[in-house]
Amino acid sequence: MKMAPVSRASAVLVVAVVATMAAAAANAQAPAPAPTSDGVSVDQGIAYVLMLVALVLTYLIHPLDASSAYKLF
Repeated sequence: MKMAPVSRASAVLVVAVVATMAAAAANAQAPAPAPTSDGVSVDQGIAYVLMLVALVLTYLIHPLDASSAYKLF
């Protein structure tokens, strides 16, 4: 029994279907991981920023206090 030759159009169709399936598999994304932060690191970051602001304000205000006319010590 002699097999019919594969036409060019059907070969292109098969290649297109395989390429489409491969592209879809390549673009598939895994589900996003669960968040690992429970807010503690955010709270700690805010605390560090507030402490830095307090430190800067202390050093900015201290020279004004030391040069005042009132002698406390």
